[in-house]
Amino acid sequence: MSTENLNKEKSWEKLKEMVDDIKVAMMVTGLEKKPINAIPMSTKKVDEKGNIWFISMGNSEHNQNLKTNPDVHLLYSDPDDMEFMSLYGKAEITKDRAVLEDLYNPRTDNWFDGPDDPNLTAIKITPAEAYYWDTKTNKYVTLFKMGVGALTGDNKDIGEKGKLNL
Repeated sequence: MSTENLNKEKSWEKLKEMVDDIKVAMMVTGLEKKPINAIPMSTKKVDEKGNIWFISMGNSEHNQNLKTNPDVHLLYSDPDDMEFMSLYGKAEITKDRAVLEDLYNPRTDNWFDGPDDPNLTAIKITPAEAYYWDTKTNKYVTLFKMGVGALTGDNKDIGEKGKLNL
């Protein structure tokens, strides 16, 4: 696996591409405590500035953690396509009506009573650091390349990893 640390413009493109592809992240909050709090969260969008947006219950443990400490770690993982990203950033919770209406969709009704639900909040993550691992192919092609490499002794390029310079 080759290492490719991307420049600022390509880093934002890669971040958006991977977040759009993977969609669900483990959001880790309460980083100063043990055990940490980790919860799966569905990404609603990546905005034009590279901020990552989620919706959440205002009374949730992760929202309470973020009010105390805005540090957050997002872990994106797609084992089928062998794409992974670890992202650290700062969170901001908002109840801005325009933001909530923009992010809300009918699938959200499973957790909320519409966009007017008083417990509805949005979480904006401003990325500070990110690392990625991307094989560029699905796991079967990657496993095949690894097998061929093991048999022939020839190292196959199975993808790239690197730091996203945000």
